[in-house]
Amino acid sequence: MPEMYFRVTWPDGTAQRCYSPSLVIQDYLTPGESYPVAEFVRLSDEALTIASDRVREKYGFACTSAAAMRDEIWARAKAYESGQVRVEGFERT
Repeated sequence: MPEMYFRVTWPDGTAQRCYSPSLVIQDYLTPGESYPVAEFVRLSDEALTIASDRVREKYGFACTSAAAMRDEIWARAKAYESGQVRVEGFERT
């Protein structure tokens, strides 16, 4: 599967490199765009769920790395009551 990373900046200015096992993340997030934290969580959650399902279809098991990334995004987002998450870019591996 073509995997990729997406780089984001959280409301406090902290950068994070996030993993996706599929290019589907590009259908949900746009480099250079900022999203309210809740919207970013929703979009990334949906995209990473689809990505994990694609792994399941191809290999017979879900992608635990996608699930871990979703959990990490959810946990990190709890620290922000408001603000924007900026998508800095994508990196294909």
